[in-house]
Amino acid sequence: MAKWQTRKLEVLVGKPVEVRLLSSALSFSMASLPSYNLAIVGATGAVGLELLRVLERRQFPVRDLRLLASARSAGKTLTFQNRSIPVQQLTADAFDDIDFAFFSAGATRSREYVPVARQAGAIVIDNSSAFRMVPDVPLVVPEINPEALDAHQGLIANPNCSAAILGVALAPLHRAACLRRVVVSTYQSASGAGAAAMQELEDQARAFAQGQPMVAKIFPHPIAFNVFSHNTPVAANGFNEEENKMVEETRKLFSLPELPILPTCIRVPVLRAHSESVTAEFASPLSAAEARALLAAAPGIKVIDDPENNTFPMPLRASGDLDVHVGRIRQDPSDPRTLAFFVSGDQLLKGAAWNAVQIAETLIHRGLARKSSAGPV
Repeated sequence: MAKWQTRKLEVLVGKPVEVRLLSSALSFSMASLPSYNLAIVGATGAVGLELLRVLERRQFPVRDLRLLASARSAGKTLTFQNRSIPVQQLTADAFDDIDFAFFSAGATRSREYVPVARQAGAIVIDNSSAFRMVPDVPLVVPEINPEALDAHQGLIANPNCSAAILGVALAPLHRAACLRRVVVSTYQSASGAGAAAMQELEDQARAFAQGQPMVAKIFPHPIAFNVFSHNTPVAANGFNEEENKMVEETRKLFSLPELPILPTCIRVPVLRAHSESVTAEFASPLSAAEARALLAAAPGIKVIDDPENNTFPMPLRASGDLDVHVGRIRQDPSDPRTLAFFVSGDQLLKGAAWNAVQIAETLIHRGLARKSSAGPV
């Protein structure tokens, strides 16, 4: 592991950031359960490293752990439960006897190796965009639609990070008042583009402080001290790829295929954790006080709403927390059916690694951790 990655884990995952080991998000006791053989594809990437830490924190019952990555990373070692585990090259025979395979190596690798893992009998939880919109592949955030897991065929998709964070905040409000329309602007951190992008932000900030040019390699523009539209291609409909993902995936998560959603996705110079400004219209009136009570009682949410001290969700505070932070909760004075609020959530955790582990936990506790049927994708 590179030196900067080691330091990043200490600063942003371990101390001094306070991490809630038992999130309020549908937490299950993992004691007295059978142990499982796990594989992590993309183990040396930003999400792969977080998967290791989350599995440790959750005390997930691991019998054997197989760390898989590219040939370039093969031979490195990573630490899990105070043991050094070698990284192996991803190959077609890497999934023998694996119960759960966590994929976080991009859509291309998922399309190539997910069918192989399923054929070997693994239940695959895929963090890429490859299968999210395939009709018979469940797209799951356990706080929103755990019942979608019941019909899984050995493959579950993890949603886009911004859609997952948004959905956790919307779910309890939708259950109470029924969503009618959502307008959302995102403030997305460098972590959404991976470990190299986080390093680029640090390098550019250092260069700026030293009066040196800021070199952009991962992003199309300097990310330090700058804000720009999300760096994905703009489609014919005028929305970029990230915005279209938010629309499509939020609709699928809530089983609302016609839900009007107007997103604007922006990159900001934040190292870790995404934020979102949300305006949500409902079928019936919902006061700010009612919304605050619903959110405070909901799993996976921490309400940070302190007007007296002007303290609301912040990415620095959300970094390392398994919960989604929600605050600035206000009712639209022109329409009692409309609420505005602000959300921050750790993109690497609830937006990726924690949601994936949470899916595995939910499968186990719903009695669905059977071997994959390896049906067609």
